Amino acid sequence: SAQIADLQQKLLDADNGDRAKQRWDSIATILEAKCALKYLLGELVSTKVQESKLQSGLQQSQASCSDVQKMLMEERNHIAEMEAEFQNQILVQEQQHQEKV
Repeated sequence: SAQIADLQQKLLDADNGDRAKQRWDSIATILEAKCALKYLLGELVSTKVQESKLQSGLQQSQASCSDVQKMLMEERNHIAEMEAEFQNQILVQEQQHQEKV
């Protein structure tokens, strides 16, 4: 029964694919062609709108990533400066300690 159900599902899937193809192949009148063209143009417009939104989101993400990278570099530079300053302070304190000793 599982095999039968699987075969029936495969037949339904194949039939649905054939129906869509037959629907496009069976366009016979100008009115049907106009409706099909209108549908396709609507799909094209919605796809272009979606593409535009995705492109805008990508640009915003890239700008955000660039800002974060700049902040990261600034922080790394700041940390390096602080580290150098601390090393100098340690050196000064060691020298003072040596003088005291």
